[in-house]
Amino acid sequence: MNTTKIVFIGAGSASFGLSMFRDLFNSRNLSGSTLVLVDLNKEHLERMAQLAARLNDASGAGIKIEKTTNRLEALPGAGFVVNSIAIDRNRLWKMDFEVPRMYGIRHTLGENGGPGGLFFTLRTIPAIMDIVRDMERLCPQAYFLNFSNPESRIILALGLYSKIRAVGLCHGVFMGHGDVAKVMGLPYEQVDVWAAGMNHIQWLLNIRDFQTGEDLYPLLRQKEAAYDPAFMPLTRKMFHAFGYWPTCSDDHIGEYLAYGWEGGEHGYDFNWDEKSRRETIALIDGVNAGKQAFPEFMFTPSGERGVQIIEAILHNQKIHVEAGVVHNRGAISNLPFDCAVEVPLALDGSGLHPVSIGNLPEPIAALLSTQASVQKLSVEAAMHASKELALQALLIDPVINSITAAEKLLDELWEVNKPYIRKCL
Repeated sequence: MNTTKIVFIGAGSASFGLSMFRDLFNSRNLSGSTLVLVDLNKEHLERMAQLAARLNDASGAGIKIEKTTNRLEALPGAGFVVNSIAIDRNRLWKMDFEVPRMYGIRHTLGENGGPGGLFFTLRTIPAIMDIVRDMERLCPQAYFLNFSNPESRIILALGLYSKIRAVGLCHGVFMGHGDVAKVMGLPYEQVDVWAAGMNHIQWLLNIRDFQTGEDLYPLLRQKEAAYDPAFMPLTRKMFHAFGYWPTCSDDHIGEYLAYGWEGGEHGYDFNWDEKSRRETIALIDGVNAGKQAFPEFMFTPSGERGVQIIEAILHNQKIHVEAGVVHNRGAISNLPFDCAVEVPLALDGSGLHPVSIGNLPEPIAALLSTQASVQKLSVEAAMHASKELALQALLIDPVINSITAAEKLLDELWEVNKPYIRKCL
C-alpha cells in the first residue's frame, strides 16, 4: 500500500484539528503513513498530539504521529501539507468588523469580503507565503490543502506567485445542499447538486434527484414560496432575482454585496465561538486524561474533503469532489482567467483536475466579476505591502459607501495589522 507524509500546520486548533482527526483516524487507506502535527503554541500542540495518539490507537488506523513547533523540521519529504492557521483570530476579526461600523460601513461578517476581507488578506497572505516558500525548497511536489480564510484570496495569491499545487476546501456547497433539501422536505441523500462560482458565493446550477436525475428546481420553487419567510431572506431574494440558489448563507454571500447588510448586520457570534472552543478543549482534556470515554462522533466522518483528496491522489482513486477553490485558468470561461473560483474537482493519481464549467449565466458572471477585481487588488496589496493598493481595493469594493470612511478605517486598521503586513515578493 502506498504511504505518504502529511504535515498539518495549525494542528493546535481544537475545532478544525478535531474535524481533521475524525477523518484521518477513521481512514484505513493511510496506514503506515506519517502525520506531523505543527503548531507554534506548545500547549495546544501537546493537547492535540495526545488526542491524535489515543484516536490512532483506538481506531487501529496505523498512522505514525510526530509533532513539532518548527515546520522546517516537518516539511522535508511531505506529500501533503494541510493548512488551518489563523492569526490572533477573534481579537483581530472583532476589530475588522467593529471599526468599519464606527465609520458608517454596513456589512455582515468581516471575514472574506468588504474591509474585513481586506485585512484578513493583508495579515494572512504573508504567513501563507512563508509556508509556501519553505515548501518550494523542502517539498516542491507536495500538495497544499488550505482551510484558512480568506480562501479565494489565498488561492489566488498562490496561483499568481507560486508553482505549488494548491486547493482551498470549504463546506459551503454542503450547507447550500442541506438548505435546499430542507426547504423541499427531502432527505439530504436524495438531493444531488452541481455548483460553481466563488468561495462563499457559489450557485447551485443543477439540483436533481440523486436516483432518478429528475430536475428538482421546480419543486424548490414551489416549496420555497410557502416556506418560513425568516429563513435565509437574502439568499432567497437572490434566488428570485437570478433564478439559481446561492450558497452558503446570508452573512457569507452578503459580504460581497452592497446590499448584503439587508440579510443581517449582526456579524460573527464570537461569544458562541469562544464558548464552543472552551467546551471542545474540556472534552479533549477529559478524553486525554482518561476521565471521559471517546464520544461516538469522534469515530464518524466530519464531512470535510481533505482526507478524501489525499486518499484519492495517493491511491489513484478516480473520484469526484463537489467543490474546491482553485486558480480559474478557464474553468469558468466568463470569469477572469486570473481569479479564484470554486468548482467541482475530479481526482486521481495524477492530481486535482478542476471541472470545466463553461459560462455561468451572464448576470451571475457580472456579479462575480466585480468581486474578482476586488480580490485581485487586495492580493496585490498584500504581496506588495502597499497601503495605496489597499485603499484602491477598498474603493472598488461594493461594500464601501464612503471614500472618507475608507480612508479612516484603513488608517486605523493598517496600524493594528502592521506587525503582520510585509512584502512577499
